[in-house]
Amino acid sequence: MIGDQAHVVRGRGGRLVRAPAGAAAAGLVMTVAVAGLVMLVAADGAPALAPARPDGPAPPARKEAKAWRALEPGLDLGEFPSPRPSDRGDSIVRLLRVDPARFDLRLMNASASGQGRPLTAKAWCARAGLVAAINASMYQIDHRTSVSLMKTGTHTNNSRLSKDRAILAFDRLDASVPPVTIIDRDCDDFEALRGRYGTLVQSIRMISCKGRNVWSPQPRRWSTAAIGRDAQGRVLFVHVRSPYSTHDLIDILMALPAGIERALYVEGGPEAQLYVTSGGREYEWVGSYESGFNEDDDNHAAWPVPNVIGIVRRAPPPKGPAR
Repeated sequence: MIGDQAHVVRGRGGRLVRAPAGAAAAGLVMTVAVAGLVMLVAADGAPALAPARPDGPAPPARKEAKAWRALEPGLDLGEFPSPRPSDRGDSIVRLLRVDPARFDLRLMNASASGQGRPLTAKAWCARAGLVAAINASMYQIDHRTSVSLMKTGTHTNNSRLSKDRAILAFDRLDASVPPVTIIDRDCDDFEALRGRYGTLVQSIRMISCKGRNVWSPQPRRWSTAAIGRDAQGRVLFVHVRSPYSTHDLIDILMALPAGIERALYVEGGPEAQLYVTSGGREYEWVGSYESGFNEDDDNHAAWPVPNVIGIVRRAPPPKGPAR
């Protein structure tokens, strides 16, 4: 074990897969594949969003206000050029920022009754009416069971509490606790907290409760999906297609203007994926590179995965009687 990394994993780059129906009226009329990416192209032929140049200099750092864009109330997408460019891909760190006051998290399992088989994040969203989804955690050879504790209030995928130090907890049963948290077993009393949440997902810690990078340097690297929490209690779905060692990626995440306080690793390599449908657009990012398995940037298809964490819009509070 090197630092907190108890597992070496496998886990795929990014594309905007559909424009809204009225895109032509706005000058956005088609999607075009370029160097493995899919991007909107304007009516005059210019790219609506210019892709990063993997073979050129690192793009300049952007201010936080420009890096984040609102997809809808409570849901923001951030795209940050890495301060440490990778030798493959676009070196972009993508963060989906979720406000728990407006969205609830959902754990979807192929092992649950009526769910059937593994699906891509996009297919999980279509099936369950999710706004976005990301890998829930690494899984075992049966393509069903998580490697560590994973349960909802009605279904247990894996009851085994492993040595991993981080547990994502949501579906709170007690209003005295945050709606979503990442429990750090070195700082928090997990036994006291586990009964206060309906859903628990255990995985490998990346950033500790003390704000420390708990992975040791290593030569192996991969595309990565992760989940974090910021200083305001918002959830961060993290996807990075370009390969980095987890230690280096943690340093990169902590250097971004995202206020990330805690994070856990959920998948790496071709399986790592993030899908979002919001504001009339769909976005899909998949991983590719993994040391010793797929040492290339050639994968552009999402792989079916058995477990994802998604988000759904919360119902607005009922209005009071008219006066």
